[in-house]
Amino acid sequence: MKLRQLFMLVLLLLVASCGAKKAAGGAVQQGLDPDYPKREFRGAWIQAVNGQFTGMKEAEMKKYLTKMLDNLQKVNVNAVIFQVRVEGDALYPSEIEPWSRFLTGVQGRSPGWDPLQFMIDECHSRNMELHAWINPYRARTKGAKYIASNHFSKVRPSNFVEYEGQLYFNPALQSNREHICKVVRDIITRYDVDGLHIDDYFYPYPTKGKDFNDNAQFPKGKYSSKGEWRRENVNHLIYQLHRTVRELKPWVKFGVSPFGIYRNAKSDPAGSKTRGLQCYDDLNADVLFWINQGWVDYCIPQVYWEIGHSAADYEELVKWWAKYASKRPLYIGQDVQRTVKAKDAASATGNQQEAKYDMQRAEKNVKGSCFWDAASAANNVDGYRDYLATGIFRYPALMPKYSFIDNVAPKKVQGVKLFDKDGNNVLVWAVDENAKKNVMNAPWRYVVYRFDAKERINLNDPSKIVTITKNRYYKIPEGAEGKFVYVVTVLDRMQNESEGVKCKVKL
Repeated sequence: MKLRQLFMLVLLLLVASCGAKKAAGGAVQQGLDPDYPKREFRGAWIQAVNGQFTGMKEAEMKKYLTKMLDNLQKVNVNAVIFQVRVEGDALYPSEIEPWSRFLTGVQGRSPGWDPLQFMIDECHSRNMELHAWINPYRARTKGAKYIASNHFSKVRPSNFVEYEGQLYFNPALQSNREHICKVVRDIITRYDVDGLHIDDYFYPYPTKGKDFNDNAQFPKGKYSSKGEWRRENVNHLIYQLHRTVRELKPWVKFGVSPFGIYRNAKSDPAGSKTRGLQCYDDLNADVLFWINQGWVDYCIPQVYWEIGHSAADYEELVKWWAKYASKRPLYIGQDVQRTVKAKDAASATGNQQEAKYDMQRAEKNVKGSCFWDAASAANNVDGYRDYLATGIFRYPALMPKYSFIDNVAPKKVQGVKLFDKDGNNVLVWAVDENAKKNVMNAPWRYVVYRFDAKERINLNDPSKIVTITKNRYYKIPEGAEGKFVYVVTVLDRMQNESEGVKCKVKL
């Protein structure tokens, strides 16, 4: 009998199942070691803009990405933020924008396969979320030598502004916002992504003495400053993007990773005690306004500096964001290379990695972190991955809750049964088919916990998770002997977790 055929048998055995009772809520212990949270965002950015994929053949790029994902899986990374739009282009087949030159070297030339679909499949097979990362405004970088005929800058050249050798969608134009939303609508509709992500590039990073020429659109006399007007232009895009995502697929999260300094205290008494470029004043990105309005679903400020940095201290900025940006899930962007280069003789790692994570986790409003860049973490630069794998990331973690999107837990499984399949012990369970009708609360993944027979059931302890799987069965590893209690729960797309159903086994 095949494993999948066992499901029908389970439906007939629900009453006699060895785990029809739920795991008692009163038995759940509190005060779990904060070093091992059950819910935590553990992300990694995989970029294309640096040219790491340029010229790679399909097999080579797939091998490269697969190895990276395998290494990230070793430290229980649960989200990958994959760059799919670098300069008004696409790392996936699109009828709206041309193929990215960061694949084949020539904009508009097809690589013959779909990197975005490949990454979705590979991430989901590893129980990782895939967030599609786009740069909304950048249209041409300095290295571009050829622009495809169907690039939007060729179709509507007056919609763009050239600045310091690069080309940008003019944020003042509603037609540009509509085009960007059209791109997002296409991605969300055609692909099973878990998130839509934008980075820190809004109005361009300024060069002293060089103005971004949007004078033709600026309505003089209506605003106190051009900065106020520019921020409103960006606000319009953020609102429209969020609305586009939410209307299409409400389970898809819309996130942003802004520059790590919002405002310096010199500019605003509520600002951070820093001295650097400001995303509010210099990039015209009012991130706190978006958070407070509920227009973004998570925020990952790029706090890339060292602890004790003279102009932008890591500890100061983590505390600042935790204080002011907590109305939406907050994660910290970590620069792997800079972290390992900053020495700390008192640390077990010999660098600032341990201290940074301690500071981050000391803030209750910080719910996770994200690696910049994924390759550095995956390649274990200076033991970065080893520290996580043997320490604070050693156990799996569910995503933080997005209760403002959906906080209804799915229905529990209808039963758990142990079968002997060709000498292998296999746990099998069933679900109520009616539960699949509501897409927000339909079964998405299953969590299997294992406890010793006399051990108190504690579903808050991630060390008891033996698998998170899309399958409705779990093959118990060979060699397991003794009396155990397995508990199976259901996760929906928002990772709301059902009550657990127990199965006592003797192996």
